[in-house]
This record gives sequence, C-alpha cells and structure tokens, in this order.
Amino acid sequence: MKIINVVGARPQFVKAAVVSRAIQSHNQNNAEKINEIIVHTGQHFDSNMSDVFFEQLSIPKPSYNLQVNQCSHAQMTAQIMQKFEAILIQEAPDCIIVYGDTNSTIAAALTAVKMHIPIAHIEAGLRSYNRKMPEEINRILTDQCSTYLFAPTEQALQNLRQEGITQNTFMYGDVMQDAVSQFAMLTSSHGNVLNQYAVRPKQYVLCTLHRAHTLSSATVLQQAIDCLAWIAGQTTLLLPLHPATHNKLKEYGISLPDSLTVTAPLSYLEMLELESNASFIVTDSGGVQKEAYMHKIPCITMRDETEWVETLENGWNTLTGINLNKIQTAWTQIHSFNAPWNPLYGDGDCADKIIRCLHQKLHH
Repeated sequence: MKIINVVGARPQFVKAAVVSRAIQSHNQNNAEKINEIIVHTGQHFDSNMSDVFFEQLSIPKPSYNLQVNQCSHAQMTAQIMQKFEAILIQEAPDCIIVYGDTNSTIAAALTAVKMHIPIAHIEAGLRSYNRKMPEEINRILTDQCSTYLFAPTEQALQNLRQEGITQNTFMYGDVMQDAVSQFAMLTSSHGNVLNQYAVRPKQYVLCTLHRAHTLSSATVLQQAIDCLAWIAGQTTLLLPLHPATHNKLKEYGISLPDSLTVTAPLSYLEMLELESNASFIVTDSGGVQKEAYMHKIPCITMRDETEWVETLENGWNTLTGINLNKIQTAWTQIHSFNAPWNPLYGDGDCADKIIRCLHQKLHH
C-alpha cells in the first residue's frame, strides 16, 4: 500500500512527523507494509521553517521537493498542481494525506480528486466563517474534495455534517496533541532557548504574527506592531519573526521598536519550550492558539474570529482583533486568570488511529 504525505508549511512538518511515526509503528507490527512517500511543496523554504524540522523531528527525507514559493496564491496553487500531477502519475498512490488549510493542501487535493485518487484530510471541518481568509476557502474546498475526513474536534465534525458531509468522517483527536506529547521531552536536549534570550519561566510573553490579514496593509501591520509595543512596555515580549512578516515590514518601511525582543524563526522544539514557559501568548496564528491551550497557557488572539472555537471556553483564549483597548482589557483579565482546563484534543494517539483507519479502508 502506498501513501503520499503532502507537506509545505511549518505546522504540516510537525503533523507529518507524528503521522510518519505512526506509519513506522504500523510497519513494525503488520505484515502488509505502508510505503510512505513525502512530497514537500517548498511553500516554506527558509531553513528554520523547513530543513530543521526534518532533522529534529526525524521525519524521513522528502522523496520530492517541488520548490514552489515566493509567488501569488494563484501561481503557487497552479505550479504545485502541475508538478504534483506528474508525481501522482509516476507513483500511482492508493491515497494522499493532506493537512489543514494551506495552498499546498488545496493544490494537492484538487490534483488528486480529478485523478480519482482518495484523499485523507487531517484537520477537516475547521471553520472560521471568514471567507476573506484564504485559509478558509482552502479548508472548505479541501473538505469537499476529500474521501476520508479526520476532524480534530466535535465542533469540526458538526461543521462537516451541517455542510452535508457525513460519509467517512472520523474524530480521533488532534495530531498536534500527539506532537506536544511526543516532542515536549526532546526540548531540553536541544539547548535551553530561555537562556539564549535571557528570559525566565513565566516572566515573558511569546508572540507570533504572520496572518495574511495582519500583513495586508501598512496601516494594519503598524497597528499590530503598536499593540505589541504596548505589551512590551509591561513585560518582556519575544517575537520570532516570520519571513513573510519580515518582508512586509521592509516593503512598508515599518521599523520594529527596540522594546521588542526579535528573534529569527525558531525550530518547533524551541517554540515548544518557549510556549510552555510563557506567562501568556499573543498570536494571530491558528495553530499557536491551540498549542497554547495544550500547554495550559492563556492566549490573546489578534483576530476577530477563530477556527478553534473550543479554546474560547473558560477564557483560555480571548479574541481581541488588532485593537489596543481590547488587548489592554484582556491583559488585565489574564493577570487574575484561574479557570478549569479540560483535555479537548484527544489522548495523544490520534495518528495511530488515523493510520489504522486508512489501512482498513484502503486494504486491498
């Protein structure tokens, strides 16, 4: 049995690492092996956004790297489709696995569905209900194309049902919970990143900023930076700078204030260490909101909506948009925060269940 695992962006490398481990475990315990082929679209090409993940997380080296990056949504999607089609013709897989909501995901799904190749979508059913987000369009269309839909939460499963998608839908939890459980123990062996940036546990805020809306204009990005500057006036703020954000700051001629502690993009293990030790997290990223919850760290999300709605329960995550008044209010509330925490994302064995399910469904 042959499965193609499609990755392109930083969070997908982490998810693929967990799934690859589950495939390796399956192959050790079953007579019929799964031949895994990893296709890297090249969407994230910076070494800290890509290569280091394969090294640290022991992901098998990609069989193909399409090297598609630094172009518009349409160009990226089209180029990936064109190159991926040739791979599908050559490899003739039994199934492809795609993750989340990136251009790599929709491009691979569109290519496979037109060639009648089954698609397994991990993180199916997520909805922010903001159609201006390219990610929202990608995830809706990918779900429509997919054969097997693995929803990470009950809400995601309900979203699929409301859209009439009821066949071959499953909820086993979230592969990112697997990753946090499996890789947290590795962080100490890769050097103490807290010492590197001279911060102490619970004495700093960790921030990520790269969502398309945040970068959409000089005005919006400047407002976001002003919000971070206010937080940095209250405590130490660490900002690992995403390449896309770096490029837009340069393009708009915006300078980062000296009060921000800016770092290069960090490896997943470094991010895990900083997330788990932060006093709280500020982000516009979907995945970081969820990781904050998994680490039991309160989060302020600089967006007006979230696809991870369950993180809002009990106040663990607060939506503020890029609005300083709302951020200041959330800041005050976080400092008296004491709410119950419930495990929302499974028991850390999601990937094993997904591979068992796919093996059963695709078994010839």
